Amino acid sequence: MPRTMLKDEHWTRLKPILLELNIYDKGNLRQTVEGVLYRMRVGCPWRDLPEYFGKPNTIYKAYQRWSRSNKLIALFTLLIKDADLEWVFIDGTHIKAHQHSSGGNENLQSISKSVAGRATKIHLAVDAHGNPITFILSDGTTHDAKVAPDLIDKVNLSNTEVLCADKGYDSDALRAHIEQAGTRDNIPRKRNTQSSNDHMDWDLYKARHLVENAFAKLKQYRAVATRFDKLKQSYENTVALACAYIWLKL
Repeated sequence: MPRTMLKDEHWTRLKPILLELNIYDKGNLRQTVEGVLYRMRVGCPWRDLPEYFGKPNTIYKAYQRWSRSNKLIALFTLLIKDADLEWVFIDGTHIKAHQHSSGGNENLQSISKSVAGRATKIHLAVDAHGNPITFILSDGTTHDAKVAPDLIDKVNLSNTEVLCADKGYDSDALRAHIEQAGTRDNIPRKRNTQSSNDHMDWDLYKARHLVENAFAKLKQYRAVATRFDKLKQSYENTVALACAYIWLKL
């Protein structure tokens, strides 16, 4: 029997949310969800899923239905309860795109080619406890600061005291955007600027490891750490499922 991920208390909490998303239990829903989680964890091809979870093609088709309607992204959103938005941390990480992810129109699927190979980026925002609250995918060559305004707009910052990021986000335009969103930045200025860092709360800046820790948690799952999905929408739902699982265990 393969190792599973859902404890009974997890399933008790998860099942009514799935029903709310019109994902109905026909007697084998828990095994189907376990199969999708297994693939997320080990990164195997769908056809190599153990028969314990059911027919691999059935599980694959269920995942495709859920991805096409972004139900796993909706699941992530519904599982976020009582996020502590006093502080928000943002950052980005590179994800290597496996050769199995090739074949689509890569310009539209957030995959770029560079000297280092094919890659995607995950731009992530976490709350004051380091729990993921939203993310955006881009190709691997897009600068973090370029995506930051869209990432920030996905978070309600009205009750946020500080948004924290590293010096890669140093931009007057971004600082103005953060202020317009209703909070202040804790972003150090680059050495080549003439402005000082008097605005910095360096003790809070040290807590920026929380977003790095969140990436480490997400990359425990091989289908997140390496992108096997050809379509951007499919990979988005894989990342969302990993984020949802973090919240499910809280």
